[in-house]
Amino acid sequence: MTTRSYKVLGVMSGTSLDGVDLINVSFHFDGKWSYQIHQAETIAYSKKWEATLKRLVDFSKDTLSQIDEDYTKYLSGLIRDFIIKYRIDSLDAVCSHGHTALHQPSEGLTYQIGNLPVISQLLEQKVVCDFRVQDVELGGQGAPLVPIGDALLFSEYDFCLNLGGFANISTDMKGSRIAYDICPVNIVLNHYVRQLGLDYDDQGQIARSGNLDETLLEQLNSLEFYKMSFPKSLGLEWVETSILPLIDDARLSIEDILRTITEHAANQISKEFEIKPGGTVLITGGGVYNSFLIERIKAKTKASIVIPSSEIINYKEALIFGFLGVLKMREEPNCLASVTGASHDHSSGQVYYQ
Repeated sequence: MTTRSYKVLGVMSGTSLDGVDLINVSFHFDGKWSYQIHQAETIAYSKKWEATLKRLVDFSKDTLSQIDEDYTKYLSGLIRDFIIKYRIDSLDAVCSHGHTALHQPSEGLTYQIGNLPVISQLLEQKVVCDFRVQDVELGGQGAPLVPIGDALLFSEYDFCLNLGGFANISTDMKGSRIAYDICPVNIVLNHYVRQLGLDYDDQGQIARSGNLDETLLEQLNSLEFYKMSFPKSLGLEWVETSILPLIDDARLSIEDILRTITEHAANQISKEFEIKPGGTVLITGGGVYNSFLIERIKAKTKASIVIPSSEIINYKEALIFGFLGVLKMREEPNCLASVTGASHDHSSGQVYYQ
């Protein structure tokens, strides 16, 4: 396809439930992809929606279907308000991840709410969304999806590491992009810090004050998931069945739990850099602001850690979901078999017209 510029909104909601990330961004292709961010904002979830989204795995199929309808309307309202606030016009598309309700790729199942066709009518915009389903149908994990953006937009780094609800990483190996989930991070840290009446552990200060429990650390590090090779991905269900019971059974103080989870995450993350000793690591996601976690990662690796601008830290995933939508509109691969384990590279997502 000839040189082309695209103006899109990228929309992302992650497992850490920080809110909905929205980014107004232009992409330009002239032999190589470039981008320009115009505006970006995170809209925090209402208490009602936060409580609902935490429990998605508990609902019946019928209830989940109704939640999907309600969430699609809610999400379209947030997007519409963002468009009005920044007087955005002439969009090529709204490119939305939705929010993961169920993710069991081994069972051939993945379900993101907020991707119903009605969203295009509600927004009066072309919408590109629901990027995971096709990959699972092709035998893939349906995740992670961000690595195509890492490869085409951030190729100067040896590793791209995202610290969100889960830590995930991507890198180039022998000419192919590989990527996978590493371990839970904020999804577990925030779960326990909420028991202190807080939304998150500011800069990891509470974790820093705790004592490391070697027994729990060994149990966490010994989980079967960490022995698996890529492609592999994690979901809320795994956390609830494999992580939380181990931690709860240890009967530790919240401070000691946070300290031990942080050490566990730093252990698992730093091991991934060993395939390219001394490589450069771009770190993004909310976990970047956990100073104690970053310190523990740095202490365990010789890799060069790069912390980018706050816009990239906070909105890289939303930026790349905007990019996935652009690739879909061009019918170019936006999902890599080398990453997800699908039968072949493909252009994934649904395109809805108003």
